Amino acid sequence: MVMHMKITLLYLCFLYFLAESSSLSSSSTIQNYTRYKQISSLRLERINKPLENINKVPVLTIESPDGDLIDCVHKRKQLALDHPLLKNHKIQKAPSEMPRVMKVKLDHNDDDNNNNTETNVEGGEGKGRIKGDVWQMWHQNGTRCPKGTVPIRRNTVHDVLRANSLYDYGKKQRTQIPLVRRSDAPEPDILAAGNGHEHAIAYTGSSSQEMYGAKASISVWDPSIEVINEFSLSQIWVLSGSFDGPDLNSIEAGWQVSPELYGDTRPRLFTYWTSDSYQATGCYNLLCAGFIQTNSKIAIGAAISPVSSYAGNQYDISILIWKDPKVGNWWMSFGDNTLVGYWPAELFTHLAGHATMVEWGGEVVNSRSNGRHTSTQMGSGHFAGDGFGRASYFRNLEIVDIDNTLSSVQSISTLAENTNCYDIQSAYSNEWGTYFYYGGPGNNPQCP
Repeated sequence: MVMHMKITLLYLCFLYFLAESSSLSSSSTIQNYTRYKQISSLRLERINKPLENINKVPVLTIESPDGDLIDCVHKRKQLALDHPLLKNHKIQKAPSEMPRVMKVKLDHNDDDNNNNTETNVEGGEGKGRIKGDVWQMWHQNGTRCPKGTVPIRRNTVHDVLRANSLYDYGKKQRTQIPLVRRSDAPEPDILAAGNGHEHAIAYTGSSSQEMYGAKASISVWDPSIEVINEFSLSQIWVLSGSFDGPDLNSIEAGWQVSPELYGDTRPRLFTYWTSDSYQATGCYNLLCAGFIQTNSKIAIGAAISPVSSYAGNQYDISILIWKDPKVGNWWMSFGDNTLVGYWPAELFTHLAGHATMVEWGGEVVNSRSNGRHTSTQMGSGHFAGDGFGRASYFRNLEIVDIDNTLSSVQSISTLAENTNCYDIQSAYSNEWGTYFYYGGPGNNPQCP
């Protein structure tokens, strides 16, 4: 028995080694950016126990070309239903009502929802081409999860070891509130400044305004990340509560590149939620009980493919978050109005009613690991002024009102903490509605 444990420990030490360098390659093929020293069997046991709870027993496992394992888990066995507030929760199969003024998909027989479209679009800098059929890398081998199951990216020991601790795994740090504002401030009061997070965002709302959802199409890129504990994301925030207190409610979705969370530099579909200003509740994706997935084709946390290229084809994803007007759950759709799942109303306090602010935009972490501003890119890594095909964008910004009507945002404010590093420019056109370009390279001569 003792000999067996020694052999096991030696094997684990061999299996979980890593180069000590903290600098990352921009290549998205590099896996498992994890610093390992020595892993005792006791620590491994402590990691595996919660992983067994997170990784439910699958009906089928699909191996993605990028190395991910996608587990097809029976929808009634998913982690979300372990939440104490959801013990007697009955899964809502579909929202009672979709927001009005939405494009309705006519071909209900297309099981894969592939539109294979190309659209000429006009932005602020002339014309370009957006290509359709943006989905996920694990779809490439043609295998799908069986009916009655949901696809869930399997979490590994590598994933946990990259986090600061088991408690921190899958959670935003308490100091990582995206943009904290006082509701009575004439301009955003950035309390997050100094924690290393930088943003380029558009926003609308006030403490007296009621909003019930938001939508946008977001171009997908693969920005380079300088060090493992930095990330780059582009997302929608739906917010309510005190921006400078402990009760902020937030629902978030978009794409992100996070080597620490995923072990590579691929852009991935992600979600997040909190009901207490990121203190104890909520998590990324499906790493804690909360978000209930209903779709068998979309895996939250899985890589998005294909991605946009500089002066080449542009690919974007549409994300809609809205509150079911009858049941009260907050639903999410992806792409061509494909329902992904929902955040149950029971999870929230302020968002059990409505949102008071919506934000769209990019966020990066600037750790200044080498005594200078990080070179981690936001969006495409190019400034907003470079325009279509070069800069990243959000287009067709919309909000859902009290009548469950989806309409174009008529007025937005924009904000970027350091425009020499990352910036944002908004505009309006007939085809793109309210839109903006945003992003930047990070470190450069004007951003030391």
